[in-house]
Amino acid sequence: MPKTLCVDFDGVLHSYEMGWQGAGIVGDPPVPGAMTWLVACVQAFDEVCIYSSRSKEEAGVTAMKEAIERWMVDERLMSEAEAYDFTEEKLSFPTEKPAAWLTIDDRAICFTGPPFPSMQSMLEFRPWNKRVAKAR
Repeated sequence: MPKTLCVDFDGVLHSYEMGWQGAGIVGDPPVPGAMTWLVACVQAFDEVCIYSSRSKEEAGVTAMKEAIERWMVDERLMSEAEAYDFTEEKLSFPTEKPAAWLTIDDRAICFTGPPFPSMQSMLEFRPWNKRVAKAR
């Protein structure tokens, strides 16, 4: 099996601070370090797929591509032309969840085998950016 990495967009690459604004709207900045990490992923994996609930709509795919391109330029990782080539040639944007060797998602629990997660832990789940910080 090729080493395909599936990366969720909202909450992993896109900071998603304002929440859902529509498939074609990416209104928040990237998660700090996300673009540098994404460039490294492209070098390490056979394929890097960007997937989201917004992937079902053409406007959503376009918005994800344009956001990644803008962020690459804003972070001075690439020129506009290089950023465009990066999203077109180095990333894929499937419209259905792909078979992947590894998936990175902010709204998932890693299943490590029995026992299954408790109902309470599933119902109380919070993604990383919605958790209450613990006092030190």
